[in-house]
Amino acid sequence: MNIAEIAKLAGVSPSAVSRYLNQGYLSQEKKEAIRKVIQETGYRPLAQAQSLRTRKTKTIGVVLPKIDSFSISSVMVGIDSVLEAKGFQILLADTRNDPAKELEYLDIFDDQRVDGVILIGTVFTPKHMAALKKSRAPVVVVGQQLAGVSCVHHDDYHAFYDMTKLLIDKGCRRLGCLGALPQDKAVGQARSRAWADALRDAGLGDQAAHMVVADFTIASGREKAGELWESWGPLDAVVCATDTMAVGALQYLKGRGLRVPEDVRLTGQGGSDLCQVTTPTITTIRYFYEDSGANAAALLLERLENPDAPAKEVKLGYAIVENESTGAGAL
Repeated sequence: MNIAEIAKLAGVSPSAVSRYLNQGYLSQEKKEAIRKVIQETGYRPLAQAQSLRTRKTKTIGVVLPKIDSFSISSVMVGIDSVLEAKGFQILLADTRNDPAKELEYLDIFDDQRVDGVILIGTVFTPKHMAALKKSRAPVVVVGQQLAGVSCVHHDDYHAFYDMTKLLIDKGCRRLGCLGALPQDKAVGQARSRAWADALRDAGLGDQAAHMVVADFTIASGREKAGELWESWGPLDAVVCATDTMAVGALQYLKGRGLRVPEDVRLTGQGGSDLCQVTTPTITTIRYFYEDSGANAAALLLERLENPDAPAKEVKLGYAIVENESTGAGAL
């Protein structure tokens, strides 16, 4: 089938069929006649031909650090819910937490002329900023705050401040922290700054140094919890920058014969399902990851409609989910 044949069956001109396929103006009667023929014949316009004609691919590239992650998969659900409703397809690029791969995929997507890109960011170097600046396709960043770039991010600072304060308010006076790489502006910098500020405000500022940087894995959390304990133990609380670190720390503490929360209180961050299946369950911060994905997709669609619009920033809130590792539900 082609446009001329569809037009003949519908009793309209080929130009009317073309307008219908490209959402142009047509009378309701002609729209219904063309729609009926297309439905009966199963006609589908060739995507490549449409792309050449409209200069639009109806495809969005998404660069992400790790697909097998609770937070990232939740962000993707939000992205997909918005883009699918608008008829867009998604191309995924998993960097496996390699910042160099982020740059590579940004370049690939730019060459492939996707309509836009959503970057679920980790670290941002000068090379990243240069890549964002030269990109021909609009880019929206998720999870990090970047001046002059459309982005959706979380209130990492106040979330981690409140979590640290929660432990202090429960009487903990010797605390330790498993943090993230300082190159990560949100999970590394913002949460580390909040940790130090909460201790300072409680008169415990000398303990800000009680921190060890871990990777985003359970194994690293277990290993680095050991380093934390050997350097500054015994501790009565361990605050972790992510839930996976917290699960690893829990394994280490149990291996030392320590009871959580009786001997040591423990917290994570991220609100993942992991926190509900451990013994004890782990207190965490729930971020609204699915909402962040939906907001990012909506921002990108706005940019596609109005390329000259100024960059927009959306900051989302958080909720503390207190579980057994800080004494919730204890008799």
